[in-house]
Amino acid sequence: MASFKTPALKNPSISLSSKPRLPSAFSVSFRDNLRFSRSSSRPQRRFLIITASAASISSKPTVLVAEKLGEAGLTLLKEFANVDCSYSLSPEELCTKISLCDALIVRSGTKVSREVFESAGGRLKVVGRAGVGIDNVDLAAATEHGCLVVNAPTANTVAAAEHGIALLAAMARSVAQADASMKAGKWQRNKYVGVSLVGKTLAVLGFGKVGSEVARRAKGLGMHVIAHDPYASADRARAIGVELVSFEEAISTADFISLHMPLTAATNKMLNDETFAKMKKGVRIVNVARGGVIDEEALVRALDAGIVAQAALDVFTEEPPKQDSKLVQHERVTVTPHLGASTIEAQEGVAIEIAEAVVGALKGELAATAVNAPMVPAEVLTELKPYVELAEKLGRLAVQLVAGVSGVKNVKVSYASSRAPDDLDTRLLRAMITKGLIEPISSVYVNLVNADYTAKQRGLRITEERIVIDGSPECPLESIQLQIANVESKFASAISESGEIKVEGQVKDGIPHLTKVGSFQVDVSLEGSIILCRQVDQPGMIGKVGSILGQENVNVSFMSVGRIAPRKQAVMAIGVDDQPSKGSLQRIGEVPAIEEFVFLKL
Repeated sequence: MASFKTPALKNPSISLSSKPRLPSAFSVSFRDNLRFSRSSSRPQRRFLIITASAASISSKPTVLVAEKLGEAGLTLLKEFANVDCSYSLSPEELCTKISLCDALIVRSGTKVSREVFESAGGRLKVVGRAGVGIDNVDLAAATEHGCLVVNAPTANTVAAAEHGIALLAAMARSVAQADASMKAGKWQRNKYVGVSLVGKTLAVLGFGKVGSEVARRAKGLGMHVIAHDPYASADRARAIGVELVSFEEAISTADFISLHMPLTAATNKMLNDETFAKMKKGVRIVNVARGGVIDEEALVRALDAGIVAQAALDVFTEEPPKQDSKLVQHERVTVTPHLGASTIEAQEGVAIEIAEAVVGALKGELAATAVNAPMVPAEVLTELKPYVELAEKLGRLAVQLVAGVSGVKNVKVSYASSRAPDDLDTRLLRAMITKGLIEPISSVYVNLVNADYTAKQRGLRITEERIVIDGSPECPLESIQLQIANVESKFASAISESGEIKVEGQVKDGIPHLTKVGSFQVDVSLEGSIILCRQVDQPGMIGKVGSILGQENVNVSFMSVGRIAPRKQAVMAIGVDDQPSKGSLQRIGEVPAIEEFVFLKL
């Protein structure tokens, strides 16, 4: 084995440094579409090649500000560009105006649709979202039309945390209900007897920027704070006085639960009938994160059943919610209209952050807050395309094997190749591995621009090594191996002899394949989803599992068995096109010869 450094690109005009400079005029063209996993809720995006052009653009670009922005941000913009503040534009008016603009800044109220990008005629270079969420921007259309999208993810942190604490206290003392009662001419002291916060256990689900700030403030109120977050730093948690626990322990022991996770495929309706049933009776829930993380109908049922005593919500699955919403109208629910970031200070901070990002983009800089449009040389992308997909899927697979509360901190990537170090640029592969490890449980869109920054922010250390093999240099890579150290595994057979979770893959006929899990050799296409089973090697096992899946009309795309020796232990890898029901998975686990199994969504 030989360690190596990533070589510098030979063409300086397409440098992939953390803040690459582009010429003042540039064009964008497409090279190869990257497919995302079928289970991902994220839109498909394309990598872009950004190159200099001979034409020059206006010395002073035009920025359209479509929603109110703090004066400090407007001042920054006006120093560099012509600023057009036009608020409350209809979709038609926005499409008419956008062809005259180089940049667009919006909050959450303006939909930046495909029609907007098409109407821009190629002039629109950057869309700035003044806030965190980008649900109102069509990312796929932005990328297709060569438009960079940036957001402002940090300035709202304190405001959102303070609002979470405000709702926590208001809920515990029924402040909103008592206020409404008095304004209705009533005096009901006995009805609105609250509960104290001191000595109560608060579970913070999602221990990122906002979650950790909520924890600090809750500790100051005398609460015992526990937290769950697969990527939380144990050292940072201990410094605040917070104990990291499993998701099951968090929801089953908490008196109060405060939600701060992003809305992803993994967190969608995370709080549902099943999880409510595991909670302590009388639990109280605060949500200032995203509405979709709670199954709202299930929450109403839990409130009516007395499992949940009260809830305080700032966000909803549909915003604004319907006027006759049972949840909003529930007597024991306190609601606010998405006010988490609504403080004077936060609005100014967001304005400055997004203005700086937009100006930087117009100058040809790519900031860490870019959520699309990574740059990569066309020839590199063409050659590495199937390996890029392999890298991301290995990351997605590996992170789903992790169990326990320690989180993923140390990842080792080994590339087997016959090429010389200068002929193998692995930055794109490393970025896609980072993407696969982080995106399934995060709201961050990881790309070549922000991958290393995102990993560093989460305490994720990725080291790379190269294994030199004999072979033809025409093939850039023989295999990619991923090892995650110092973690427990949901599937014990994924642990190698040296104690790490280990997965390995190859590209065969242009298709990514999983070829090794722990010490077991397998061969299964990384398409759809995968079931891994450790079993006693005996006849009929493939038929038994296939029969269970067939009864539910779940199509098996690939099946492979790797074993130590005949009649000993074996690992069966099964590729499926659809997600089996919990009942089917349970029946697979009940097959006597199957010792353990895990279902992995790719």
